[in-house]
Amino acid sequence: MAAGCCGVKKQKLSSSPPSGSGGGGGASSSSHCSGESQCRAGELGLGGAGTRLNGLGGLAGGGSGSGCTLSPPQGCGGGGGGISLSPPPSCGVGTLLSPPAAATSPSPSLSSAASSSSPGSRKMVVSAEMCCFCFDVLYCHLYGYQQPRTPRFTNEPYPLFVTWKIGRDKRLRGCIGTFSAMNLHSGLREYTLTSALKDSRFPPMTRDELPRLFCSVSLLTNFEDVCDYLDWEVGVHGIRIEFINEKGSKRTATYLPEVAKEQGWDHIQTIDSLLRKGGYKAPITNEFRKTIKLTRYRSEKMTLSYAEYLAHRQHHHFQNGIGHPLPPYNHYS
Repeated sequence: MAAGCCGVKKQKLSSSPPSGSGGGGGASSSSHCSGESQCRAGELGLGGAGTRLNGLGGLAGGGSGSGCTLSPPQGCGGGGGGISLSPPPSCGVGTLLSPPAAATSPSPSLSSAASSSSPGSRKMVVSAEMCCFCFDVLYCHLYGYQQPRTPRFTNEPYPLFVTWKIGRDKRLRGCIGTFSAMNLHSGLREYTLTSALKDSRFPPMTRDELPRLFCSVSLLTNFEDVCDYLDWEVGVHGIRIEFINEKGSKRTATYLPEVAKEQGWDHIQTIDSLLRKGGYKAPITNEFRKTIKLTRYRSEKMTLSYAEYLAHRQHHHFQNGIGHPLPPYNHYS
């Protein structure tokens, strides 16, 4: 049985922000979900296996306990009986992209890749094809087609997050991931649907939203336990903290590498924000901060818009002579 980072099976993490930010700001969740800085990894409680918590460190669904345990979402096939059209093939030609500049997107100004790895590090694993695959999975699910075929990008295991944003202001629409290393083919398929349909702070996505979506895939790497809670670099490392709350319960919380820099936070502000989002309500002292167990990590991230996804699909059809209609099957032409 695969265990999550906290010793529970396949923990699902909500990456969206709670109703406050940066040390308990009173802004609403929707007002806080705009912009790239809001792709937050969520917080886990350690109390029960399979429990998913929202960004406040509470049970998803407002703490009522309903919907806390998520079974792996079913694939987007099976429900479209009688559909004769083939599902969209996996986009691209299966070549892993190295630096972001090598992306085959016809609109490079829209897509983006980022890595918190140090200069001269290994070739990036994340690719535009992974975002395309996530769009394929979501599209097939929403339209009742069978699952897209197995993609050609690597199937190595990684901890991962799938993030959906919407509109010109890129408001957060869903973001859930896992610290348990999962094979990318099954992991991206699962968390595409979990983040799109099971983020408790948002209603399930609909077909009408597809043209305005942006998809980001984040692969987490280089996990290191450190002795000093300040031993990490803003803008380079994501951090995951473990602490004992005022009730004596062990809790964890995490931010992806880009969050602190985009929020303009220093080390202390980031730590204190994480503690609040992990559910710690007592006064935060320097002595308490020293009791935190901190793990730092890096990430690779790729973002693709729906328009770029369609351009990738069109390029694939042209190269491979595929005759059936492209997504969205002229529905949004």
